[in-house]
Amino acid sequence: MVTVRFLCQFLPQKIPIWTWYHVPRRFWSCVAIDKTICQENTGVSEDQSKSWIKKKKKKQHSLPPKPANDHLPWEERLADAVTPLWRLSYEEQLQLKFEEQKRILLQLSARLSGDADPWNPQPRTRGQLSFPLLPTLPSPVLDGYRNKSTFSVNRGIDGDPKTVGFYVGTGKGRNIVCVRSDHLLNMPEKHKEVARFYEEFIRQSPLEPCILFHEGGHWREITVRTNAVGSTMAIVYFHPQNLTQEEIQPHKETLVEFFTHGPGAACQLTSLYFQESSMTRCTNEQSPYQLLYGEPYIFEELLGLRFRISADAFFQVNTSGAEVLYRTVGELSKADRSSILIDVCCGTGAIGLSLSKGVEQVIGIELIEQAAQDAAHNASLNGISNCDFHSGKAEVVLPQLLLSLDSAAPLFATVNPSRAGLHYRVTRAIRNCTSIRRLIYISCKPDGEAMRNFAELCCPPDRQKKLLGDPFVPTIAIPVDMFPHTAHCELVLVFER
Repeated sequence: MVTVRFLCQFLPQKIPIWTWYHVPRRFWSCVAIDKTICQENTGVSEDQSKSWIKKKKKKQHSLPPKPANDHLPWEERLADAVTPLWRLSYEEQLQLKFEEQKRILLQLSARLSGDADPWNPQPRTRGQLSFPLLPTLPSPVLDGYRNKSTFSVNRGIDGDPKTVGFYVGTGKGRNIVCVRSDHLLNMPEKHKEVARFYEEFIRQSPLEPCILFHEGGHWREITVRTNAVGSTMAIVYFHPQNLTQEEIQPHKETLVEFFTHGPGAACQLTSLYFQESSMTRCTNEQSPYQLLYGEPYIFEELLGLRFRISADAFFQVNTSGAEVLYRTVGELSKADRSSILIDVCCGTGAIGLSLSKGVEQVIGIELIEQAAQDAAHNASLNGISNCDFHSGKAEVVLPQLLLSLDSAAPLFATVNPSRAGLHYRVTRAIRNCTSIRRLIYISCKPDGEAMRNFAELCCPPDRQKKLLGDPFVPTIAIPVDMFPHTAHCELVLVFER
């Protein structure tokens, strides 16, 4: 059992011990114990892999439990849940994120070096990376940087089920409390204001909130999107249950009246959307976003380009941080005018459009149809003519696309998937396309499914898995802090062959 006293002697001098208790547990080993934790190496049996996972869990459980913060005010409990690094200086946050990325990448290095047991790596790999990891690049904006926030509806501190905010507690523990977000550092004031007025609206509505789908109720989350010039889009999610369209219509009209001529007019919304959804998340194709008021889109400036953003389109939540991220990707791409860029999970086209001047052609692939339409519109909006965007699942579109391209053309690819990582058929298509010599992988969760992608890209050829091309090798990694005060950052990892 590792004691708290043992942990304390390894803490940075500037971090007081009371602050340390609020640092997420996964960072403890980064600061307290300089020990490589690795995953299974390529080609190891599934049984061995499962045993290593059990060992890892045992190691995690040997750490002292994080002290409960039940004695703290609700506002601090929420801040610890949503922005767990808020008590640290920004320099300390950046260092912790660097150490966490190093820990994750040591897993990859050990895996690729062929260590037989990732939990007990050989001396030649322990604590060593096989490629450089640069310091974490800081966000230009530290507070109020989010351009998109989604607020939940649930029982508040006073037990009122029509409370709008964020959760403290878990559904599994049956101790969820919804706490207002007025004090959170990463939220802009405009988002908090819209949330407060939405709470006021649903509290005067005769309809109940929808907390658990099977228990009924209607009012659900609200998403707020803003841009640098103050435009504000609000998206209200509504569970129809058994209501007919005729029965829903008066409530939509009341919603519009509240935010245009009632108390909510103080929010100065430029767009108000309404989505009827009986599922946790619905795309526009599954359940159309209904524009109740205002402009259909919100626009944002980034790296000298103008972007149109639809209600459900992906756009990095930290615009200033995104400029740092995309500028870094451009510097790492080493593209020339004869290159073709394959931009997988392209969203509204930000990466491809920002690199378009330096390449012959950009081909983007995006799952969400509205986002792909935004990307095409954004190319036209900015006078860019060498970009094509395709809508559909990357695992379906990419293999067919690569077969249609001239095999002699030099290709490089960028991928920016969700936390779920890339589908196996996507990594296989990239791996087997010999024209792709350079790949830039942007991951917000490199220790999750992305690690599987890394292994598929870098393992020896495997005919059984249909991984036939030469393996990639990681050459450089750069963390970019897109989410100050939280435990997250984006990792830019370059693979070459």
